[in-house]
Amino acid sequence: MRVASLRARWRVPLWAVPIVCVLLVLTGLAAPPADAREPLAWRVDLAGPEADEGNVVRRSGGITVEDTRHRTPSEPGHSHAVFTSPGQSLGRELTTFTVRTDAGVPRGTKVLTEIRGNGRSGTWTQWRTVSGSTAVVLPQAVSLVQVRLTLLGVPGGASPTVRSVTVKAAAEQRAAPRAPRAASGPTYRLFATREGLTGQTTANGHVIQPRDHFVALPSRRMLASNGGHEYRVRLCYKGRCETAPVWDVGPWNTRDDYWNPSSQREMWKDLPQGTPEAQAAYLNGYNGGRDEFGRRAANPAGIDVADGTFWDGLGMTDNDWVDVTFMPDGEGESTTVTAWTQANVRECASTSCDIKSTVYPGQTYPAHCWVVGQKITDEGITNDKWVRLPLNAGGVGYVSAIYLKGDETGGVRTRCS
Repeated sequence: MRVASLRARWRVPLWAVPIVCVLLVLTGLAAPPADAREPLAWRVDLAGPEADEGNVVRRSGGITVEDTRHRTPSEPGHSHAVFTSPGQSLGRELTTFTVRTDAGVPRGTKVLTEIRGNGRSGTWTQWRTVSGSTAVVLPQAVSLVQVRLTLLGVPGGASPTVRSVTVKAAAEQRAAPRAPRAASGPTYRLFATREGLTGQTTANGHVIQPRDHFVALPSRRMLASNGGHEYRVRLCYKGRCETAPVWDVGPWNTRDDYWNPSSQREMWKDLPQGTPEAQAAYLNGYNGGRDEFGRRAANPAGIDVADGTFWDGLGMTDNDWVDVTFMPDGEGESTTVTAWTQANVRECASTSCDIKSTVYPGQTYPAHCWVVGQKITDEGITNDKWVRLPLNAGGVGYVSAIYLKGDETGGVRTRCS
């Protein structure tokens, strides 16, 4: 009933369509051809409240590290802060971007700039590092873009300050590589070590809890947002399995995306896909038996496992070999939903939880899966299904499916695990 009533308000007789089109052209309201559009460019809002931040403070000159004593294990010898921008909608699908980061970088400090996108499939690409003015080509055409800044300072001393970040769609758009979101689904036998480090902070800003559930991989390309599940792996050990989000970087290396095809790896392109550099170093003497920092690899670890996943999820008692399936797009499948009215997106599947975002009538959003939550009644219909959505600012939120077009789950087939 509610969808029909909304449609009725916007119904146009078929005989009127040609007249409407002529009027749009005459009044200059018709959209120009895609190839006639001006290239997109925008400045990232460094002061907005919707960004996902960890240890960031705003000063008159820009954003910088708040507590210079704050560190993360994957960046030894540096203070650490991370800023992830809200998603920027493009209104079209593009692959190629330039990113200009204007920053003050004192001696001993560093700013890492990365970019990723979300496309028609509703899944995020892996992160790509920005290098100067060189254009970044994402592994698929995207219509939503995010930028992540990692600020590395001198502990107790100087910190970098980011004044502005400008993103521009390149005038010459390149074709996406043939293997988008590389390594969706393969399983590798990897040596897993227990992460521990309770109370310390991961590379995405998460504070490690007792018996926590997440993993670390030795590359930032699959580092999820704080609390986010956009990149996951499924681990299996002696008949027990758990799917865990990627919330930290390590072990050993920070630029070893071994799950990608060799030609697409950041480093170690001569190693076979699925072979971590530390494994090759430890077992075969590769790179003189050392990691990217020159440290001798003391074990062949390709994944670190948080205590809860290690002990409770997998039942492990010591470091050992496990089977790991890579799922860069979350659950391995995704879909989209369309709202029929404006509704709140909340932190959990209940109206008692904080509002994280909003969906708007007629707009389509990527969706992960559905859960059973609080019963919601609207226009005489009651529904207890809620749909989990990825948030532009990172992380996930939940919207009642009663506000979505389609069936009782908004057309989402997968139940959240």
